[in-house]
Amino acid sequence: MAINGRTEPLGGDLTVVIRSDSAWDTLSIETFRELWRYRDLFYFLVLRDIKVLYAQTIMGFAWAILNPVIQIIIFTLIFGKVAKVPSDGLPYFLFVTVAIIPWAYMSEAMTKSSESLVSGQGMLGKVYFPRLLFPLGPVTAKLVDFVISLVILVLVMVYYGIAPTTNLLYLPLFVLTMICIPAGVGMWLSALAIRFRDVKFAMAFVIRMLMFSAPIVYSASTIPDAYRFLYSLNPIVGVIEGFRACLLGLSMPWEYIVPGIVTAVLLLVTGFAYFKRMERVFVDVI
Repeated sequence: MAINGRTEPLGGDLTVVIRSDSAWDTLSIETFRELWRYRDLFYFLVLRDIKVLYAQTIMGFAWAILNPVIQIIIFTLIFGKVAKVPSDGLPYFLFVTVAIIPWAYMSEAMTKSSESLVSGQGMLGKVYFPRLLFPLGPVTAKLVDFVISLVILVLVMVYYGIAPTTNLLYLPLFVLTMICIPAGVGMWLSALAIRFRDVKFAMAFVIRMLMFSAPIVYSASTIPDAYRFLYSLNPIVGVIEGFRACLLGLSMPWEYIVPGIVTAVLLLVTGFAYFKRMERVFVDVI
């Protein structure tokens, strides 16, 4: 047998060990190097998602503003004017706007990411590339909508005369947590959706439940003390309350933020490990 230009006899000291990866082997640095090598493909997949979303539309990127605006108006009328839901002394329109912007990103990114492998199944068996690009693509593409929708938030804050405070320095932490949540959920559900197509139908129900389990239309201060820790394990709670504290200059509710960040990191790590574990059977069961 030829090795590096030399002929070596078979059956020597050369030993080849074939073993399957353990759950922790999937978290090796080689996985991240591979993602970096395919960064150009990732860029084009993200660009495709953005173009497909607004292709042949009259309003184009204006939909990124119109969608949250409609939700804000409806919630303000129903929960602010009719139901008179408390808003910690803040104008309800401002109160709900700060929550809707990150929630709109997370809900849409989770939905698209969970469906990414099924919708892209035509590519799975044709050529090799890191399958992680599928669930991470929509999470990145939806950031464009998030950045555009920030225009609404800035205009509302200017209208109500809200001046930035030093709390704004914490905003990158909550933006990063906001991204981790749909990334972790997307990896979990996209891998599950390959085997169980019920995930697609369940997502609409799950998103509605998540919306009312987070302090979007109500304040987290209304939650009884006995249930606050359990409530704070929902990572969306920490993101919403963190955005409010950063942008409106409120005191930082670390009792909600810290447990939420821990949960978001766990979602990301376990979602990554499960996705890599199931990656070997994607083509077989698609």
